[in-house]
Formats: sequence, structure tokens, C-alpha cells
Amino acid sequence: MAKKELHPEWFNTKVFCDGKLVLEVGTTKSELYVDIWSGNHPFYTGSQKIIDTEGRVEKFERKYTNKKQAPKKLENLKK
Repeated sequence: MAKKELHPEWFNTKVFCDGKLVLEVGTTKSELYVDIWSGNHPFYTGSQKIIDTEGRVEKFERKYTNKKQAPKKLENLKK
């Protein structure tokens, strides 16, 4: 058994998000208030927006290949 006065008090804690009870867990706090939990986080709800990463190389090439190219270095410079 656990020694008395050694371990913190254990609670069946109610977790609240936006004033609504969302779940109960066991912790050392009597109540928890959270801003985000898996029930309203975009990753878990499927409403997360994915940034379009396709076409970045093509966009870069279009942007810089149409510009006037820099002159090439001369290999044989006179000293």
C-alpha cells in the first residue's frame, strides 16, 4: 500500500472545455479547464486545412527562369 502523507491526493477529475464537461480522468487536481481537446481540435475532427505544397518547385522555376540570366563568369581573366 501507499504510505500515508507521501503521495499527493488523487481525484476523479472533471475536464471542462468552453464550460462543458468533456471527460473525466484521474489526476492530482480536482478540476481542469482546457481550451482545446481532441473533440474540438481540427486534426481530430477532420476539419484541418492542408497547405498545398505541390507545385512549389514549378512556381520557383517559373518565377526565376523567365528573368534575364546572370552573365557567366569568365574562366580566363587577364591579370
